[in-house]
Amino acid sequence: MTKKNLTMKIFLLLLSTVLLLNSPIHSQPQIKSDSLLQNGTLQNCVQYALEHQPQIQQTLIDEQITDREINSKLADWYPQINFNFNIIHDYQLPVTIFEGSGAVVGVKDNSSGLFSVTQNIFNRDVLLASTTAGDVRKQAKQITTNNKISVIIDVSKAFYAVLLAQDQIDLINEDITRLEKSSKDTYNQYISGVVDKTDYMRASITLNNALAEKKQDDEFLKVSKAQLKQLMGYPPDGDLKLDYDRAQMANDVFIDTTQNIVYENRIEYQLLQTQKRLQEANLNYYEWSFIPSISAFGEYNLNYQDDQWSKLYNINYPSSYIGIELTFPIFTGGKRIQEIDQAELELKRFEYNFASLKDSFNTEYTQVLANYKSDLNNYYVQKNNLELAREVYNIIQLQYKSGFKTYLDVITAETDLRTTQVNYITSLYRVLSSKLDVQKALGTIKY
Repeated sequence: MTKKNLTMKIFLLLLSTVLLLNSPIHSQPQIKSDSLLQNGTLQNCVQYALEHQPQIQQTLIDEQITDREINSKLADWYPQINFNFNIIHDYQLPVTIFEGSGAVVGVKDNSSGLFSVTQNIFNRDVLLASTTAGDVRKQAKQITTNNKISVIIDVSKAFYAVLLAQDQIDLINEDITRLEKSSKDTYNQYISGVVDKTDYMRASITLNNALAEKKQDDEFLKVSKAQLKQLMGYPPDGDLKLDYDRAQMANDVFIDTTQNIVYENRIEYQLLQTQKRLQEANLNYYEWSFIPSISAFGEYNLNYQDDQWSKLYNINYPSSYIGIELTFPIFTGGKRIQEIDQAELELKRFEYNFASLKDSFNTEYTQVLANYKSDLNNYYVQKNNLELAREVYNIIQLQYKSGFKTYLDVITAETDLRTTQVNYITSLYRVLSSKLDVQKALGTIKY
């Protein structure tokens, strides 16, 4: 194969690839497979949200913006170099009076180029940027942390809501299976003359109600999944199958209720501490207003002059100088003192902010801990009730088949069992959600 033919084949291959990638089939938006979860555990859902949730991504970008703002302010510490260039043609030259007569001064054409260098030695604006750079960056990261904690809690609770909806559907499907069998049995018994027609009618009514309830549960599951996907930043049309271990979740309901709240563990407290340090730096900034601003400067001026345009740049008459500038406002009408007093009052106000925040932490912890203990106790009660309801239902079923109980008793036992099952799974997810609130109040949520 000649080199020319090889080059042509490569070109045609590349051309066909480009056309294929830009064809309508490939130009349609596709959901990337790597953006979907293959194993929808709670941990994976939370991790997915931390990586894809728009609010988290925005705060991460805010961190980068903050970093660029800091670097922009710190750039004033470096030498500032400028160059100015101009060309001037005088139609009328200035006249000066010398010994009683006027004389024309200067030349018609001139051009200059000015190199200037300025170096800050002491400048309170730049010094403030230097001393607060670390805390400003820290504040941005703490805001991101606070948002992440909120996302973890919201996604976890939404995860439990989806599981509750799925469990309710599973329970109603079990009920429908039992009710369909009961409906057939009562119908056959009615045809055989064993039971009254009302038993069959009651069975049909109960079955229809269960089917209607299943439709409601199906729609509720769709809404719950949509909310979970939104909180996760998950593609709306992407498939999301949740994976969970009920036994493990039952073991995870426990938390040490004897722990004391440590204010420093709360991200809100840490954020307030950072803000206080920034306010202290702000007070220093106003105190520095009594210190002169000092900067060094230097200039080199290229100066070309001539009466003929064609000879303008033949001769250069340069000039240059260096110096130090000191700027000190002597009297500002008491403005600097007022600014210092204001900064001191704002700093003093932070002490009350800390006291108020601690009080809110204590109240919040007392409330969420009470809710957790109440929900945990209800979970134990519902767990025991579920065992009793199953046993009662099985006994009444046997008694009904033996002719000792009416079908109304069976329906009542069935309803009690269904209600107890729903109460049990609801209590499980409620206590897990309450546990999250306790962890948030203690500042122990990890991500």
